[in-house]
Amino acid sequence: MDWMFTLSGFVVGLIVGVTGVGGGSLMTPLLVLFFGVSPATAVGTDLLYASLTKTVGAWVHSRRGTVDWKVVGLLSLGSLPAALVTILLLKYLALDEKSLRTLVTGVLSAALLLTAVVLLFKQQIMKVARRSEGNELHHRYLPAATLATGVIVGALVTVSSIGAGVLGTVALLFLYPRMPSVKVVGTDIAHAVPLTAFAGMGHLALGTVDLVLLGSLLAGSLPGIYIGSHVSAKVPEHVLRPTLAVILLIIGFKMVFYS
Repeated sequence: MDWMFTLSGFVVGLIVGVTGVGGGSLMTPLLVLFFGVSPATAVGTDLLYASLTKTVGAWVHSRRGTVDWKVVGLLSLGSLPAALVTILLLKYLALDEKSLRTLVTGVLSAALLLTAVVLLFKQQIMKVARRSEGNELHHRYLPAATLATGVIVGALVTVSSIGAGVLGTVALLFLYPRMPSVKVVGTDIAHAVPLTAFAGMGHLALGTVDLVLLGSLLAGSLPGIYIGSHVSAKVPEHVLRPTLAVILLIIGFKMVFYS
């Protein structure tokens, strides 16, 4: 079965390289629905998987100067404590397998459907965000709003492994409408690295990470992302984005009825 995991990692890595969409929205449901991995283990394993794969992207953006490190710091001040509190709550509640599966799949389903909607209406959302330049938050309140966004993203990512990609980008577009799009993406990726690593280590402490599975996924995803990033310019986004959104909608609805 290891080669199937590696192949899946390659396919997801390829899609991530081409579209830039976070692998959690694809990898976690794939592990749950098609490989029968428990939702909690799928989330924990995917978090460490995401932290390692996104490190390369964050390094590239950092070298290009397309990361706002002040914003990354503010987001992390909210997201890392939120991730820690969420992990401690999961440990304290000590949910049985059925209850934990219900919690994870419920949050995962909502995050998938929300991600799909954002992908479908990405252009419209970006236009609305850009129009809000004259109504942007006063600089006095912007740090607090950014920190609060980090709290929400941190909790969501820790439970579902989804949220640090598309949803985080949309939040930054509305908070910082004057920030160039490439810097929004770079900042979001840079923030995702410590968040997914921290949350992933928390899941590792809870015993919800499969290290053998993680190795198999990475063996396929790293070359997949490399190839995908080189062919991304040749794939029309107006075709790929709605197709991916429809796939996520289908997966999201399927997760709603997962048992």
